[in-house]
Amino acid sequence: MLTCILVLLTGGWGRCADVKEELQGINREIREKKLLLKKNRKVETQVSSDLEKTEKSLRDKETSLAALEFDMKGVESSLEKTGKEIEKVRQEAQRKREQIRMRLASLYKAGEIGGVRVFFSSESFPQTMENMRYMKAVLENDRALFTEYNARVERLKILKGSLEGDAARKERLRNDIEARKKEIEADRRDKAAYLAQLRQDKKGYLTSLKELEANARRLQTMVERLEARSRRVYTGKKENKQLVSPTSLPPAADKGFGAQRGRLAIPARGEIIGSFGRHKHPEFNSFTVSNGISIAAPLGADIHSVFDGQVIFADYFKGYGNMVIIDHGGGFFSLYAHASRILKRVGAAVGRNEVVATVGDGDSSRGPMLYFEIRYQGKPVDPAPWFR
Repeated sequence: MLTCILVLLTGGWGRCADVKEELQGINREIREKKLLLKKNRKVETQVSSDLEKTEKSLRDKETSLAALEFDMKGVESSLEKTGKEIEKVRQEAQRKREQIRMRLASLYKAGEIGGVRVFFSSESFPQTMENMRYMKAVLENDRALFTEYNARVERLKILKGSLEGDAARKERLRNDIEARKKEIEADRRDKAAYLAQLRQDKKGYLTSLKELEANARRLQTMVERLEARSRRVYTGKKENKQLVSPTSLPPAADKGFGAQRGRLAIPARGEIIGSFGRHKHPEFNSFTVSNGISIAAPLGADIHSVFDGQVIFADYFKGYGNMVIIDHGGGFFSLYAHASRILKRVGAAVGRNEVVATVGDGDSSRGPMLYFEIRYQGKPVDPAPWFR
């Protein structure tokens, strides 16, 4: 679009070719923006898919955790029941053990007399044998009961240990699942934030694309108007061709600025943060084109004219903030954008290194800076070789 302004100022059919070239560049940039949007949508879709997987995983973990907690309640109930049963068996075994102890003590005290007493208390030998068998059966039964209870107590102890081990293992699992749940929730928050940022970036890309398309339409209108103007000029030249003296010569070109290559001072003191030419975006694999250089400088710092000339534009220009264009003659122009204040008016003559504006941040996405261009016959050239 800046080319269009210069074309109008310089005029001529030859400028249309440059305007068309810039139009092609803008259309190429529009295509690149569309590719970037397409890639952004793919990334957005992938992140959305990842979010859905993460949320599903989270739901599965929560279901698993609920099932584990239910299982834990069952284990705790079983442990409680087992503990009561163990206590009951222990008391029964204790009573039986006490009974057996008392009977063994009684038998010990009786010794052989007890056996004699059993023998002589019987009225007959068969009765004596029957009494002896009865005593032996009682003792064997008591011994069996004692052994059975001991075995049961031992089995219940083993069961209780096993259940407690299961409870401890499931507790560890629950802790692991809760930790995993926190990780998934954190991951979901991170991805949700990333998705929100992508959508915000997408909104910015769409806005930028619309602006580029609008610029392209305005530039196209400009091209059509220049073409119509050139046709009228060409027609006028044909009609007046016979009035031109065959010995007349075109005026000599001003060589003043053209001889300054490698001798100019940089227009503002600062750090060059953007160079001339085509640049690839490091993340999105897209390309941008810069027709000049960008110099980061303090807000309010002086902006100097690089050479003698006349101010031909000094006003706000959308996308570039306050801007100054100086005609140096011989088809050379210099452009200074993002100024905070413009100190010269259109038509003012300026000298080499004269202050024409101050550094600002209007329409700048990178803070206070100066955007600077050199153009020859409306076409941008790399400013770097012109500075000493």
